[in-house]
Amino acid sequence: MADYDNILTDHVGTDGRVGRITLNRPEKLNALSTDLLFELNEALHDMEAEHETRVIIIRGAGRAFCAGYDLTPSPGGKQKRSYKSVDDKRRTLVMGIRTSMQQITDIQMYFWNMAKVTIAQIHGYAVAGGCELSMMADLVVAASDAQLGHPGHRGLGVARNGVIWPLVIGMRKAKELAYTGENVTAVEAEAMGMINYAWPKEELEERTVAFADRIAIMSSDHLGALKVNMNRFYENMGIYSSVRSSTDHDAMGQFTDFAYQWRDQITTNGLKEALQWRDGPYRGSDTYKD
Repeated sequence: MADYDNILTDHVGTDGRVGRITLNRPEKLNALSTDLLFELNEALHDMEAEHETRVIIIRGAGRAFCAGYDLTPSPGGKQKRSYKSVDDKRRTLVMGIRTSMQQITDIQMYFWNMAKVTIAQIHGYAVAGGCELSMMADLVVAASDAQLGHPGHRGLGVARNGVIWPLVIGMRKAKELAYTGENVTAVEAEAMGMINYAWPKEELEERTVAFADRIAIMSSDHLGALKVNMNRFYENMGIYSSVRSSTDHDAMGQFTDFAYQWRDQITTNGLKEALQWRDGPYRGSDTYKD
């Protein structure tokens, strides 16, 4: 395995048959920078080529699984391609943004379709891009107090892959979460079929490895055949076209009235005040919940 700046890799379980990738930007709550995503893509390809690796766990270092996309990426990163997103007058060009987003969607779709069984291990937060990433795993487990959701629906666009909620939870709840941008706890997520298990936080690590090790009893090629067979049912329901469409709508979502108001708030008042402007009206309004 290569050396990485933003992720860690190791092997656990019986005879090391479970590969593990740790998002390793704890100071940023493992926000998804371009560098991290390209390193993740490389590590996934490397592990896919390892016949002895049968299952792959992806988790986060520090206080959270992943708090979303990095909104302030550092200059001089490793991305090899640059798409023109503004013209000479600094006007935004939607196709440049759309093309850059589709490149990240390609990584998500590879994670979905790679010939290994994958498990997302969530603690703390899996929100926005972090929720998108975790939903593309085959199986999802979480600490019972973890929070999952996509607050990016509030003025930042739409979930780039629809967090595949329409495929894994009912239509009514999927629409509610999309329209409000609210989080749910892992316990709620398990009840609605968004994740497989919500476990006590102190048991999450041990139980995730045991879960992966149990699945890894069979050989990697046999598990890969089972995965592809299962995925085809969902792909025939249109996941590829739907995820591509979600990415296009994410690009278009940058140019709505609310999106412009959100950016004006950041420019005028700073990120902290902008988040209060965006999220404040939702706090205390969810009185429908038990």
